[in-house]
Amino acid sequence: MLRPAPRAKRRSRNAQTAAAYALLAPSLVGVIGFLLAPVVIVLVLSLFDWKLLSTPEFIGLANYRKLFADSDVWHSLLVTLYYVLICVPGTTILSLLLALLVDRKLRGMKYFRALLVIPWMATPVALGLVWSWIFDPGRGALNQFLGLFGIHGPAWLSSPVLAMPSVAAVHIWQFAGYNMLFFLAGLQNIPPSLREASSLDGASPVAHFFTITLPLLRPTMLFVLITNVIGSFQAFDTIFVMTEGGPGHSTEVTTYQIYDEAFHKFDFGYASTISVLLFAVVLVATISQFVYFERRTTYEVSG
Repeated sequence: MLRPAPRAKRRSRNAQTAAAYALLAPSLVGVIGFLLAPVVIVLVLSLFDWKLLSTPEFIGLANYRKLFADSDVWHSLLVTLYYVLICVPGTTILSLLLALLVDRKLRGMKYFRALLVIPWMATPVALGLVWSWIFDPGRGALNQFLGLFGIHGPAWLSSPVLAMPSVAAVHIWQFAGYNMLFFLAGLQNIPPSLREASSLDGASPVAHFFTITLPLLRPTMLFVLITNVIGSFQAFDTIFVMTEGGPGHSTEVTTYQIYDEAFHKFDFGYASTISVLLFAVVLVATISQFVYFERRTTYEVSG
């Protein structure tokens, strides 16, 4: 049997490599143009004093020294962590419960699943406007509903105590249905034979969930947690529309302070420095989750 010449092999391999790069090129352009390049630009800008209308002036690490002494930045970071600690567990638990609820072969269930995903499809600004009306203390639907039972509803978005939980509840409501889809896919990937085996062993539904279902959902849980953490740290639109960081800076998350520094004070250099801090926090949180789940996750299950 004749073997292809080494030169022909190289040509074939080069052609396959060129075809692979050609197929990857659109995605690579997107990653470089919309992910890597902005990160590099922000890192460079953080070393400059740039008031937008003036010429950028290199100041080295002066913005970072200002950052570590700025109590407003650290307050906004604490507010952001508070927001994340409400949104991530709330969204994850609710989406998992919804997935367990809709993981049934019932008539019309697919329409119910689609209904739960609709909030995710709405724009954050529109949601913010609608929920601002719902939370309105005088004419809002929520207080009107509470009034039917003789309950005088509070000023949800004007209270420093209630404003952040109210805004976080909107985030949870918006993304629970979307994350439900991932948990539903994970549930349907679990072999039915495992459920049958646990039933034969006399395991209760609760025991089956915690000993079989939940451990096998860890890959899905990792994805949902990472995307929720990143999304919660980046939250801006709904908070901007509903509270504008108030009352009394109680909902002034880090993204809102970046916006304020850049587009109100026109200090793009310092805004970039705060962005670097937020990027570092999100990166550490993401890596920590990967490390935690690395040895606790099963990726393949044989039926």
